[in-house]
Amino acid sequence: MPRLTPEHRAWIDEAVRRVEADSNRSADTHLHVLPLPEAARSSGPEVELYLKDESVHPTGSLKHRLARSLFLYALCNGWLHAGATVVEASSGSTAVSEAYFARLLGLPFVAVMPRSTSPEKVALIEWYGGRCHFVDSAGQVYDEARRLAAECGGHYLDQFTYAERATDWRGNNNIAEAIFAQMAAEPHPIPSWIVVSAGTGGTSATIGRYLHYRRHPTRLLVADPEGSAFYDGWEADTSTATGPGSRIEGIGRPRIEPSFVGGVVDEMTRVPDAASIATMRWVSARLGRDVGASTGTNVWAALGAIEQMRAAGESGSIVTLLCDGGDRYTTTYYSDAWVADQGIDLAPYLAALATYDETGELPL
Repeated sequence: MPRLTPEHRAWIDEAVRRVEADSNRSADTHLHVLPLPEAARSSGPEVELYLKDESVHPTGSLKHRLARSLFLYALCNGWLHAGATVVEASSGSTAVSEAYFARLLGLPFVAVMPRSTSPEKVALIEWYGGRCHFVDSAGQVYDEARRLAAECGGHYLDQFTYAERATDWRGNNNIAEAIFAQMAAEPHPIPSWIVVSAGTGGTSATIGRYLHYRRHPTRLLVADPEGSAFYDGWEADTSTATGPGSRIEGIGRPRIEPSFVGGVVDEMTRVPDAASIATMRWVSARLGRDVGASTGTNVWAALGAIEQMRAAGESGSIVTLLCDGGDRYTTTYYSDAWVADQGIDLAPYLAALATYDETGELPL
């Protein structure tokens, strides 16, 4: 760890200024009403569904917030210094955003990621000046990132440990505070549910803590994809659950990550990969632009929460996240050939969503 010399202190001050200036140049992300089928709106209690559009960040995803927080956390702890190589373990989008901030500070960046990461994300990391170091499986990224950082005398940002503590969950324009500010003039300004998925667990931790801190009655629903360990760990109240890993990039993990805080989660649901991809395409058609598969995971879970509310005669609002755009997945989730090669059958879920469009009722 570098000593806090006057030169190092001056470098940290300038680095923090650059990161904060970048934040000041970026307005908050938009909150969209996702138009639900007319049949769903014309019968039963009124429930509005909102998408917090994180794809409009400078690096195109929710992970821009995390990367900014991780860099500020490392800088303010004195862990980064001029010329140090920054290393991260990532399935893609976090590394894209971190490559952006490393370039902003003039630091080399290496992303350790599975070979299955989409080519579009790899190209973005390299465009920002980062280097990609591939491993065979998601479970190998942690030790390899730690090894590389030690080998080159750099710093391992370790998003999976520090995501839940790098962001100020009390406010300071975090995503939870922004949601409630943007909902203030809506018909149901206090959401009944906020629905998110977990990659590091940092976003669900920030939102859940904020709900408790502000004493909001809003419930937090975490949607977990196939193969992820989070759902099983939460169900069994254990931190030792494992899984094979997720095929939905950016969310789900093969282990319970240190940043996942199950105690702030009201409910969890497991979403099949076919449901995530089918709903991704359904949302894209309704918005007129492509979204990523993690957005499909979120919206499928949110539609289930809407059905529960309507069955209970409850009106209100639900907020979920549009995590990133679909341009990163043209060769994977938007490719019928890739989907077929993965053995994923979209037909039942596409049919369920077609029924929802026609009748306003979603066969879950």
